[in-house]
Amino acid sequence: MSDRILVAYATRYGSTREVAEGIAATLRDGGAAVDVQSAERVRDLDGYRAVVVGAPLYMFNWLREARGFIARHRAALEKVPVAVFALGPTEDKVKDWEETRGQLDKVLAGFPWLKPVAVELFGGKFDPTRLTFPYNLIPALKKMPVSDIRDWGAIRGWAGSVAKALA
Repeated sequence: MSDRILVAYATRYGSTREVAEGIAATLRDGGAAVDVQSAERVRDLDGYRAVVVGAPLYMFNWLREARGFIARHRAALEKVPVAVFALGPTEDKVKDWEETRGQLDKVLAGFPWLKPVAVELFGGKFDPTRLTFPYNLIPALKKMPVSDIRDWGAIRGWAGSVAKALA
């Protein structure tokens, strides 16, 4: 097995890809060889000693592509350390963080065999002008304010701790 780490992500509008790239950069700064790929494009995990997988919680669920990645690669993921991240609330309200963490916990409970070495929830980004069908038909979503509460210091800090957990 090589010494490579895979950071796989699912994204709808690109924000989670940016976070995945930030995590990968931190892992590389620590000396790891890291690949970043869209979760739906990953065909196999041969050659990876560890995997970081992330996606946003969108409309009360983790994106289908991330859930599919975990299900599709179960055999390989059971053999390597895995870290999981999600992007969630787009407003910094305690209630939103609690509800979103509950959603992430519920998603992960659907994979009882998965034993992540680290799980983290980060703030998300939202821009109603970028909504696509069918979400662009929902008046309440279109009226929401633009926000970006991704905490890049927290993201880099988590990635640094993940590097140690994956070592």
